[in-house]
Amino acid sequence: MTEERPEQTVTPEGTESHDPDFPEKFLEFMRSGWRDDTLPVGPRPEVPNYAKRRAALSAAFPGETLVIPTGTEKVRANDTDYPFRPGSDYAYLTGDHDPDGVLVLRPTGSGHDATLYTRPRTGRDSDEFFRSRHGELWVGRRYALAEKATELGVETADLAELPAALADLAPRRTRVLRGFDPGVDTAVRPYDEPGRSDDAPPRDRELAQAISEHKLVKDEWELAQLQDAVDATVRGFEDVARVLPADRPVRERLLEGVFALRARHDGNEVGYGSIVGASEHATILHWVRNTGQTRPGELLLMDMGVENRNLYTADVTRVLPVSGRFSPLQRQVYEAVYAAQQAGIDVIKPGVAFKDVHRTSMRVLAEALSDLGLLPVSVDEAMDEKSTIYRRWTLHGTSHMLGIDVHDCANARKETYKDGTLAEGYVLTVEPGLYFQPEDDLVPEELRGIGVRIEDDIVVTATGSVNLSAGLPRRADEVETWLAEQREAGPRLPG
Repeated sequence: MTEERPEQTVTPEGTESHDPDFPEKFLEFMRSGWRDDTLPVGPRPEVPNYAKRRAALSAAFPGETLVIPTGTEKVRANDTDYPFRPGSDYAYLTGDHDPDGVLVLRPTGSGHDATLYTRPRTGRDSDEFFRSRHGELWVGRRYALAEKATELGVETADLAELPAALADLAPRRTRVLRGFDPGVDTAVRPYDEPGRSDDAPPRDRELAQAISEHKLVKDEWELAQLQDAVDATVRGFEDVARVLPADRPVRERLLEGVFALRARHDGNEVGYGSIVGASEHATILHWVRNTGQTRPGELLLMDMGVENRNLYTADVTRVLPVSGRFSPLQRQVYEAVYAAQQAGIDVIKPGVAFKDVHRTSMRVLAEALSDLGLLPVSVDEAMDEKSTIYRRWTLHGTSHMLGIDVHDCANARKETYKDGTLAEGYVLTVEPGLYFQPEDDLVPEELRGIGVRIEDDIVVTATGSVNLSAGLPRRADEVETWLAEQREAGPRLPG
């Protein structure tokens, strides 16, 4: 009797090191008996908005090829990835949320033709659907190229065709949004102008600037997305207040997690790492470790925002008195910050210098610091640009643009953003704060460890401004009433 030989196995390219070598009989069985359904897709309502944005970018760079990648998945540990979040500029121009995509705008006689290179789905005639890390039995149904083209209103092409499409692009007539996709960065050699040694080639930096500056003015659809994100954020703050005990400690991470549940249920995710700063942690500007716990009688600062399903994010900060009432000293600090915030909001209208919002708020804070006996000089001297010593207790700026990024339009030129003027459709935060560090020997002991920041999301209108986050109270007495109402209502699950 001859010895029975084992069945031959096949290990396809692209499988992970821990994937099994399947017997051929199993492979043959897996290849049969599948129905391949199509998705009933139609154009998204916002497709015209994406087309207008691409048209505006086209007009800014006539005769040039523009390459905008979304980025790739990032390894978290070994063979696991972070959840993918598309590149903001790419999503702003396409609405596509899948990884690896690249938008290419090719010049024509009258503008540009847009092609979105993306990973297509494969039919059941390929083993990829059950063997590859991109397979649909592992990650779910992907759009076919035609389906994605219909939904997003843009021509699509197989990602496998991208290298050939990039191979012949002339650097002098091509601009690339760099830093998102190493493969794209390598494939399209940057054009270096003689005598320039910038880390980012000037031509490519100009593309990033143009996209950021187009994002400064939000259209009606974007404003609706931001309001949607803010409304979910209000619900998240309510959820947190409902589980915040007045008489016993609770961990910061529990409160962070309660808000994150709302963000995942009502939106895509949190828009940034939530800051949950109890007691002295409220004085740490970017406290995201959230390893402390609340203490009755002290304050809780929470800086949190929901990113909605179309990737627009809110950015809101509130300070709560854990016991339910502000102490007289806590109230004095809180009301000083509230007055500074309201003063900043009041000056917002088209034509106002962006920096004037900050200057206005800071003047009020400097006066409050003087009233507390902390300034060693006059308010005018403290406010002088050669001094600004008041900033020891309020380090950060008062405002930043908000949109599809929490710090939106970051690549815009200073003259159009930081040194520019506000215009109708801009959305910015107003978020002054006072922070008295526990180790600061220049402040009275009773002030040490108190941190207060109040932040709201403001849209510039034709005649002034509107507070998108007005659903959360800001006045000290209104905050106390709101907190009592939430506690009386009790915990709830999103639904």
